[in-house]
Amino acid sequence: MAETHRPEIQLKVNSRRGLGVGNVIHPVEVESSPTPLLAAQRAGYQSQTPSPFREIKHFKKWFPWLIPSFVIADVVMFIITMYVNNCPKNSVTCIVTFLGRFSFQPFKENPLLGPSSSALEKMGALDVNKVVDDHQGWRLITCIWLHGGLLHLLANMLSLLVIGIRLEQEFGFIRIGLLYIISGFGGSLLSALFLQSNISVGASGAVFGLLGAMLSELITNWTIYANKLAALVTLVIIIAINLAVGILPHVDNFAHLGGFSSGFLLGFVFLMRPQFGWVSQRYAPPYSRAGANKPKYKTYQRVLWVLSLILVVTGMIVGLVALLRGVNLNDHCSWCHYMSCVPTSRWSCDTSAVSCVSEQTDNQYTLTCSDSGKNGTYTLTDPNTSQLRGLCSQLCR
Repeated sequence: MAETHRPEIQLKVNSRRGLGVGNVIHPVEVESSPTPLLAAQRAGYQSQTPSPFREIKHFKKWFPWLIPSFVIADVVMFIITMYVNNCPKNSVTCIVTFLGRFSFQPFKENPLLGPSSSALEKMGALDVNKVVDDHQGWRLITCIWLHGGLLHLLANMLSLLVIGIRLEQEFGFIRIGLLYIISGFGGSLLSALFLQSNISVGASGAVFGLLGAMLSELITNWTIYANKLAALVTLVIIIAINLAVGILPHVDNFAHLGGFSSGFLLGFVFLMRPQFGWVSQRYAPPYSRAGANKPKYKTYQRVLWVLSLILVVTGMIVGLVALLRGVNLNDHCSWCHYMSCVPTSRWSCDTSAVSCVSEQTDNQYTLTCSDSGKNGTYTLTDPNTSQLRGLCSQLCR
């Protein structure tokens, strides 16, 4: 029998990667020179599919609305926090005073241009003592929507828009929304198990979860991408740089690590794509389907899905139980604190809470740092507790 040329019907598939990975066009072979019966079947099929390029529902683009909504929510929460902070009333000095009630705390107290720690605590910042002793577990979630300052907010929201919109376009709002929230919870949980003397806020744990999910998505869907090695190297470098920034003081790298590991595992669960062989078979015309059915997912994808689901559920449960029992992981790991801050000659990693002893003589208030003995005298008229706490923080840090 003479060999005949087999034309191709092409399926248009949108590739999600902007890291050097182009769109992938995967062909489906179809017999030529059909019999009259096959010709009739083909005519009916083509009448339903007028274009030879069809966008597959498993790879379709979604309209991104959830990630922008998260950004708006974070901005609104920051504005509300600054309103509650009310620096002119609760602090002796403020900066950017033309903003009135929304002016920022002194730079020495908060270098990120934002509210006081007491205002963040009122709004739902992660405070381990309140979670454990007062059973306020909701702080593990609410802290994700708060930010320590304007600079903190801008950095996180820019990262969220760049990473999150692309993921939502590719996988939809349900999967990316769940991934974001659960990763943020995982970051808060690890942070609470290590950093128990300070409050913690920020969406960076959830953002790192999206980064981790991008990495696991590339691994689990390895066979369907072109230029995969270049994409993998680029993504690993980006992640490494961001984690390296976390060793600086006043940056909660435990939230980054917890969010990243949670997102990495969840990526295998939420972002697994069907293989092209199965997709091609499913979307090919009936007259061209022959041979054994191809599986929707490869074996290694199923194994990663099961293992990741077990690890993330077990890790969350064990971590939450340990936290509620008052476990401090620093007691079991003497070097782990270096993962969040590495002390150098230029900065200190001591972020322990400061306290002062106050003495009053008429309108003169003398504050003395409990640890260092450093003191300062201030002329104040009927100061409130927040004002004295802010002065103590500026004096002793």
